Amino acid sequence: MLETAVVFDQEGQALHWHEPLDRSGVYLPDSPDLWSVLWGHRRVLGGVAHTHPWKGRAWPSQEDLTTFRAVEQGLGVNLVWPVVTFTDVLYLEWNPGINQYWSKMPPRIRVGSNILEELRDRSGRIR
Repeated sequence: MLETAVVFDQEGQALHWHEPLDRSGVYLPDSPDLWSVLWGHRRVLGGVAHTHPWKGRAWPSQEDLTTFRAVEQGLGVNLVWPVVTFTDVLYLEWNPGINQYWSKMPPRIRVGSNILEELRDRSGRIR
C-alpha cells in the first residue's frame, strides 16, 4: 500500500495523479513535476488530496501541515487538503482566525466520491 495524491480543481475534478516511484506507505515525496502542475493550474486549483493507506481515522501528520502551508505560501492561494484513509476523509483548510488548519464542514470544495474511490484504489486498497 502506497501513499498517493490527486490534484483537483475548484469543481473537485481530478487534474493530476501524483504517484512517484519512490513513494511508500508512509512517505509521498514532492517532485518538480508536481510543483509544475500546481503552479500551472494555480488559477483553477482547488486542492490536493492524499492518502494515508490504512483503515481508520484520517488525520494529518506534522509534515503534512508544514507542506500544506509551504505550498499555499508559494502559490499565493488557500487550498482544500483532504487526508484520505481507506475508511475516512478529513477535509482541512487554513483558518487565519486561529492561525492553523481546521476541519470545516461542509468543505469549501468537495472531491467527487468516484475520485476518492480511485485514489484509494491507486493506494492499494484491497476490496
